[in-house]
Amino acid sequence: MPPFKAVLIEKDASGAQSAGFATLTDADLMEGDVTVRVERSTVNYKDGLAITGRAPVVRRFPMVPGVDGVGIVEQSASAWFKPGDRVLLNGWGVGELHLGAWAERARWKGDWLISLPSGFSPDEGMAIGTAGYTAMMCVMALERHGIGPSGGPILVTGAAGGVGSVAVALLAGLGYHVVASTGRPEEADYLKGLGAAEVIARAELEGSGKPLARERWIGAIDVVGGQTLANILSMIRYDGAVAACGLAGGLEMSTTVAPFILRGVTLYGIDSVYVPKPVRVAVWDRLDRDLDRARLAAMTRRIAFDDVIDAARDIVDGRIRGRLVVEIG
Repeated sequence: MPPFKAVLIEKDASGAQSAGFATLTDADLMEGDVTVRVERSTVNYKDGLAITGRAPVVRRFPMVPGVDGVGIVEQSASAWFKPGDRVLLNGWGVGELHLGAWAERARWKGDWLISLPSGFSPDEGMAIGTAGYTAMMCVMALERHGIGPSGGPILVTGAAGGVGSVAVALLAGLGYHVVASTGRPEEADYLKGLGAAEVIARAELEGSGKPLARERWIGAIDVVGGQTLANILSMIRYDGAVAACGLAGGLEMSTTVAPFILRGVTLYGIDSVYVPKPVRVAVWDRLDRDLDRARLAAMTRRIAFDDVIDAARDIVDGRIRGRLVVEIG
C-alpha cells in the first residue's frame, strides 16, 4: 500500500506536545483485523482536547487523533466484515490509545466497528458522530426513566455545540418542550430552527446555587458538568432525571444530597466509549429512525482535511457551532 497522510500528535523529551501532518505507511499502523480506507471523520470536543493538550486525552505518543470515522474496508480478517463494506467507528480508545481516524488509512478491531446504517450517507454518519450518538444515548436514558413529551420541559446545556445541537433536534422531533441553554445569545435563531421552544442564557446556571432551587425542568441533558450540573440538579422537578455526558465546565462538582433524597432526582452518567456492540447498533437504529435529516443538515458544515487541526483548536474555545464533517478521502 502507498504512504498516506495523517495528523500526528507528538511529545518531545521536555514533555511539550505538538500536532501536525505527517506521511505514514501501513507499517506504522497498530494491531487490528480490519484495515479501512477512511472517507470521513468529524471534530469532537475530545479531539480538541487531544490536539491542544488541555486535558490528558492522549495516552500514547505518537498518536493519530480522531475518535470517529467512516470508511471502506480494504482488508479484513474479521468474521464481521469483508472488503468493500462501509463501516463506522465511535470510541473504543481510538485517538487516545489506538491510532485514530484523522488519517487516510486506519487499522482497527472488527469488534469495535458497526456497519454504517443504510439510511445514512458517510457525511451524515460523521455529522452525527460521537456527539450525536451520545445525545441519542442521553435521550434514551430519559425515556427509560419514564420521562415522555408530556412530562414537562427538558433542559439541554451547551445547546449550540455538537451534543447539544443533536439533542435539541432529537427531543424536539420526538415532541418534547426543549429549553436550550447557551453562552452564545447570537445562536438563539439557530437553536429555535432546530426545534428549541425556549433559549436561556448560560449565566442562569452558573455561580454558587442553593441546595434546592425552584423546580424548573423534569429532565436535562448536560454537557457542561462542574457547578452548572450541581445547579441543574437543584432545579429538577420531583422524580426527574439528568443525563450527564460532558465536562466542558470542569470535572469537580459541589452539591448536596438534597435533590436526590428530597425530590427523588436521578443522575445518569452516559459513557459512549466502551458501549457493547448490540447497544451501539440499537442507538444508531434510533438515530436512523428519529433524527430529522433536514435539521441534521442545518447544524452541519463540511471542512477539508487540511483544516482539521485549526477546527480542533476552535472547538475547545467555543467557536464551533453544531457539527463538522471532515473530508478525509
